[in-house]
Order: sequence, then C-alpha cells, then structure tokens
Amino acid sequence: MIIKVKEPQPEEIKQLRPGMIVFCYFHFASSRELTEGCLKKSIAAMAYETLVDEQGHLPLLTPMSEVAGKMSIQEGAKCLEKPMMGRGILLGGVSGVEPAAVLILGGGVVGTNAARVAAGLGAIVTIMDINLDRLRHLDDIMPRQVTTIYSDPHALQQYAVEADLIIGAVLIPGAKAPVLIDRQILRRMRKGSVIVDVSIDQGGCCETSRPTTHSDPIFVVDDVVHYCVTNMPGAVGRTSTQALCNATISYCRELAGLGLDAFVAGSEGRAAALNMRDGRLLHPAVAKAFPDMPHG
Repeated sequence: MIIKVKEPQPEEIKQLRPGMIVFCYFHFASSRELTEGCLKKSIAAMAYETLVDEQGHLPLLTPMSEVAGKMSIQEGAKCLEKPMMGRGILLGGVSGVEPAAVLILGGGVVGTNAARVAAGLGAIVTIMDINLDRLRHLDDIMPRQVTTIYSDPHALQQYAVEADLIIGAVLIPGAKAPVLIDRQILRRMRKGSVIVDVSIDQGGCCETSRPTTHSDPIFVVDDVVHYCVTNMPGAVGRTSTQALCNATISYCRELAGLGLDAFVAGSEGRAAALNMRDGRLLHPAVAKAFPDMPHG
C-alpha cells in the first residue's frame, strides 16, 4: 500500500504494480492521461476525495478545502493589485471608498471558508448555490454583508459581470466540475477582475481555466486574471500536512489493518473511495467522465 497526497506523477505510475493499493487524492475526472495510466497498472485506487463518512461528508477532502477556501481570498486579493494585472483595488476598501464585490460559486466547505475570510476583510460577498437548504444555513451563520443567491443562469451572469473577484468553489464528488463561467460571460466581466478557480483540480468551472503552478500561478484571458493553481494548499505545507494527517491517519490504519476487501465492505462511504480496481473504473462519476474506458 502506498499513501501519498498528490496523484501519482508520470514517473511514479511507471513503478506501480498490479494489485497495489494507492491511497491519495486522484481527481481522475480531470485527467485522461492519469486515469489511463493507472488503469493499465491495475492498481486499487482509493481516492481521498470520494471517501464519505457516516454523516455524508467528505472527511479527507474537508481539510484541504478549508485551506484552499481561505487561501483563495488571500490570492484573489493579491491578484486584484495592479502589479498582478488586476483592477488595482483593495479588497476591503477604506473609509469613503467601496470594497470589492466577491462572488463565490458554491456554498460548500471551500465557499464557506472563502466567504468568512472575504467578509472578515470587509468585502461585499455573494454566495451562489443550487441547494436551498445550504443557502438557508449560510444565511444563519454568515455576517450581514454576505448575501446568498440561488444559482440560475440569469442570476449567475448578472452577478459575475459585476464582480471584482470570483471564487470557483463548485464540487460534484468524483465528477468533472461543471462550466459555469463561459467565454460569453468572461468577455462581459470588468477589465482587471479576477477568477480564482479552486475547482481546477476537477477540471475547473470556468471555460478558459487551465492548470497553473505556484511558480507561475496566473494568466490573463479577455482582460480577466485567472489564478488556477492545482495544489493551492501546497503553498502552506506545514498547515496542510498537519490538517491532512489529522484527518487521514485513522482511515490509513484501518485500511492497512483490515485489508482492502474488509475496509470497503465496512460501509458504502468507504466503498465510494475505491475509484478503480483490476483495470476497471468503479466510481460512477469517474466512469461517466470516461465512458469509453472499462468500468463496472
């Protein structure tokens, strides 16, 4: 069994063996190359991001989502500065000058943490989601300058073109992220506005998003700054390591102690972590992303 954080890299895939258990973040739906490589090696791929606990939460994705959510505002605020090709505005404004308008797409863990930080800095924050129960909950716990809006195409376009900073925080477990910001919306956005696409690990929720790195984190399309780093928590490795180890250690011990078959038989949530085995895709969302690959 191999336990790691980031998905196997091309050189690492070459060293995998049939039947080996690999327990890490995979995000298969965003990479055909990774999926094909792991299928050919016939490994048992246990994905952190699709393991579900008894409460229906994603306990191994949550700590990194918390980190990425808070970081998204830090990085977005920096990208709004003129040297970063942003609009040249301060996120929280100052006396007599209005703060930035922040639009957060998705009210999950990433979106919630992003909203708290943005509101704490004084920004005007809007959270959009399609889950009304989640929006009601956020209404109860968020500061007054945070507004919740049900996400439909008309509302999304209206708020996107008026936003200074958009945080892409959409998640469908195991699946490719839906594209919410298309090129048409992008062209109408303010010059120097910023998109931080946290969903890039699952392909991104903006049509023009593409993966970037910490050494070269941004690019500009249609005068809109894109920040699409695929491993945002890697920039704060000490915090991220401690948070992830706290969440994963009990599952790692259980998997090693019980073995794969007994572990996945323990609950549907544990079985949901098994994305592929014996050269076949097992997670429905991953199989849907690659219908031409062996599954079932």
